[in-house]
Amino acid sequence: MLTFERSGWEVTGNTFWGACLEFFDSLLRGIGQVMFQNNSYTGLLFLLGIACNSWLFAAAALVGAASSTAAAVALGAPREQVRSGMFGFNGVLVAIALLYFLTPSPLTWSCVVVAAAGSSVLMAALMELFKRWQLPVLTAPFVLTSLGFFLATARFGRLQSTQMLPTAGLPKSTLVEGVVTQTTVWEGTLNGVAQVFFQGSLLTGALFCAGLLLSSRSSAVLALFGALIGVVVAWGMGAAEPAIRAGAFGFNSALTMLAVGGVFLHTSRRSVFYAAFAAALAAVVHAALSAALAPLGMPAMTSAFVVVTWIFVLAARGFSGLRPSA
Repeated sequence: MLTFERSGWEVTGNTFWGACLEFFDSLLRGIGQVMFQNNSYTGLLFLLGIACNSWLFAAAALVGAASSTAAAVALGAPREQVRSGMFGFNGVLVAIALLYFLTPSPLTWSCVVVAAAGSSVLMAALMELFKRWQLPVLTAPFVLTSLGFFLATARFGRLQSTQMLPTAGLPKSTLVEGVVTQTTVWEGTLNGVAQVFFQGSLLTGALFCAGLLLSSRSSAVLALFGALIGVVVAWGMGAAEPAIRAGAFGFNSALTMLAVGGVFLHTSRRSVFYAAFAAALAAVVHAALSAALAPLGMPAMTSAFVVVTWIFVLAARGFSGLRPSA
């Protein structure tokens, strides 16, 4: 029996098609969990947003979610974690990243399946490790797994990188380029939300915001506000206008704002200001990590979000005005 709940659908009874529907619901929740939403309808809107920009990346998102979720099920991960999409979101990002930075080929697709499944093993390992500090794993498995495969291209001749990977070499100073206008700001904000999934599309960003609204109005506001903070900081620091417009400085800030302001700390006026500070620093840390990884020709991806969120969640325990969320 299939019942539709507020956050997705539930299947009762042990039938083959019921198991398939339940698995697909878990996949969509995994896509939604990229932005902390345990909601399969939100995941469906996210998938639609990706498809509007690229069918290739939409297919990658599904394959990545399926591979990582199936690996978790096969290895006996707790059912509630699988059903909530906790073993899906890193696989989604790994799959999109590999097809964004590596030339699509049958071998690349094979690597997508292996890497996405491997991200579930790394997710479980880090969850066990971080229990001691009560820290969230976030997208660390995605970052580490993806960097591992990108570095491997230097020794595997059949894995070809695209022009999207940074050119290896010492970091060069960026000149102030272009004039930032109101259009730059609002496009950079929407693109910043879209770039969470490596998508540079205003329509995709709008659909992502609609998905967040469907699940949580506060999450949609926090994500947009975080992306806007990243845009403003990048503008103030003299980043190039095309990069600001493309959302390059918005996605880490959007995720950080969501995590610190709406997920891991009890929401209050003080915690929102605290999260806004974290989001501003995430834009700076992203620039720093991008420069640090430039000699290796590696992208920073969501590493700034991971590092800044870990620091701010840990630091919050020393501030009496901030409370961890339930």
